[in-house]
Amino acid sequence: MDSRFFQAFVDWYLISIDILFVLGFIYFFKLPKDKRANSFYWLPFLILTFTFIYENFGAYTNYNFEFKARVNAFLGNTEFPNYNLWLYNIANKQIKTILYLFLIKTWLEPPKKRIINWMIIGFLIITQFLQFSGIEPIYLNQPIIFAIGANMVLVASGLYFMGMMTNEKYLATNPLRLLSFWMMTFMLFTYSLTYIASVSLTYLYTNYPTLVISLFQIDLAMGILNKLILIMAIASPKFPNLFEEEPIFDTNESLDIQSSL
Repeated sequence: MDSRFFQAFVDWYLISIDILFVLGFIYFFKLPKDKRANSFYWLPFLILTFTFIYENFGAYTNYNFEFKARVNAFLGNTEFPNYNLWLYNIANKQIKTILYLFLIKTWLEPPKKRIINWMIIGFLIITQFLQFSGIEPIYLNQPIIFAIGANMVLVASGLYFMGMMTNEKYLATNPLRLLSFWMMTFMLFTYSLTYIASVSLTYLYTNYPTLVISLFQIDLAMGILNKLILIMAIASPKFPNLFEEEPIFDTNESLDIQSSL
């Protein structure tokens, strides 16, 4: 095993992601078929799987420098051939943001679900415009795209907590026994913590590199905690005494409400 392979793949964060994916895979395929078809279970598993794929692909780009340089050249980046920001911009800042919005959507009432739909559509349009117009090239840091995505996740989090405080289905539950509550709490904390650092990454890296490294490590640790909660969601049917069933919202409920007004 050469040193470049060791540096790329033998890392505490990547190893943790790999272990968490294996655990998620085992628990997901132990679920009954009807539960595997439920978005409360398959969406967390999809996020785990997607994270596993792009993090290991990112490690591969750091191992295979020639491949990374060719991709950068294809994208028009010949000045910084050792960057793999193009991967994390697409996977982490864009696709994973959309996946989290879809996950939050599953816990909302029908009128709020439509808000999330428009947020996702708007996010897709804005990100593609910013990239293809050259305002935020895909191979460089994208603070505007991250800020828009983070704000959308924070707004969606606010919609969830508003529903928890006002909807009778949530009021009838113990929020401390709802995994959606813990997922939203950690997601809210993660995006709030990394918001300023990610938006002003270039400035901080130039003037306060030690601070950036510390914030980056905190972000990685929070990422691991978020993935642990996703696994707990997948495995929750195995622990019925610990967790409550999530409230289920039917689109017919909103039609009934509108017809009664």
